[in-house]
Amino acid sequence: MPNSSFDGLPQFLSVAEHGSFAAAAQRLGISPSAVSQAVRGLEARLGVRLFNRTTRSVALTEAGLHYLERVGPALRDIESAGAEIGDKALRPKGKLRLNALRAGHMIVIQPILERFLRAYPEIEVEVVVEAGLIDIVRDGFDAGIRFGDVVARDMIGIPVGPALTAHVIASPIYIAEHGVPRHPNDLLAHNCIGFRHLPSGQVEKWEFEKEGERLAVAISGRLVFNDSALLVQSALDGLGIAYMINGYIEQFLADGRLVRLLADWSPALAGFTLYYPDRKRVPRKLRALIDFLRADKGNPVATQAVLT
Repeated sequence: MPNSSFDGLPQFLSVAEHGSFAAAAQRLGISPSAVSQAVRGLEARLGVRLFNRTTRSVALTEAGLHYLERVGPALRDIESAGAEIGDKALRPKGKLRLNALRAGHMIVIQPILERFLRAYPEIEVEVVVEAGLIDIVRDGFDAGIRFGDVVARDMIGIPVGPALTAHVIASPIYIAEHGVPRHPNDLLAHNCIGFRHLPSGQVEKWEFEKEGERLAVAISGRLVFNDSALLVQSALDGLGIAYMINGYIEQFLADGRLVRLLADWSPALAGFTLYYPDRKRVPRKLRALIDFLRADKGNPVATQAVLT
């Protein structure tokens, strides 16, 4: 006969950790209504209300907080023990949810995605592309990918992807019509394609460095985007000069559709970091991705067309 004293405990713990019935349901792989029903059943058995609920938020009551402090550690130990035993016999599987910058997906995930899915047929990958930082725990993600200098300190961060440098790029058509800038300040006379950062709303300044001299150029032009792919496409279309990181544009440099400008002025940039909560045990599906990225040598660097 089932021991009903444990009914609802996993759902209670997940809602408490994520602050959301929807996020808890996503993590547990069940519907939000099933999570809500399980928690209501637990509250009925205990005779107390564990959560205060509104249409916008969920928060522990005083009784709920006390209950979490008592049962949380024990339940986590039980779940961890069961997972560790099961992991010895099972391949990594389940839905792996990632939150990434578009450039992070294009440069880090997309190049290895087909091979990763083939290597781990029981893993499903969901990638949500967002510009701003979010709470990956609250929103039910296993990991995020951002530039390393913006990752929160309470996260475990692992460098991924290639080393990054700034690339000033344009199409041969644009260069033939407008000429080649020889110094960063020459860009002020060119139609430069801007990138607007969200949520700050600031148009990116182009940074340069050569022999100890550093410059930050506030470029101007008739086009501004908040999407890397659109920015690169506009450069391919001959609409102006763009400032982009490597890792995505090599194919266009190799086939001559883009040329690189001011290469000797291009500084090194912060690389990408895959980050996840500081937990004692990393889910096997996430560990599989981490190990795959560490082992992957990436695509060989393509021969690049450069104009200096």
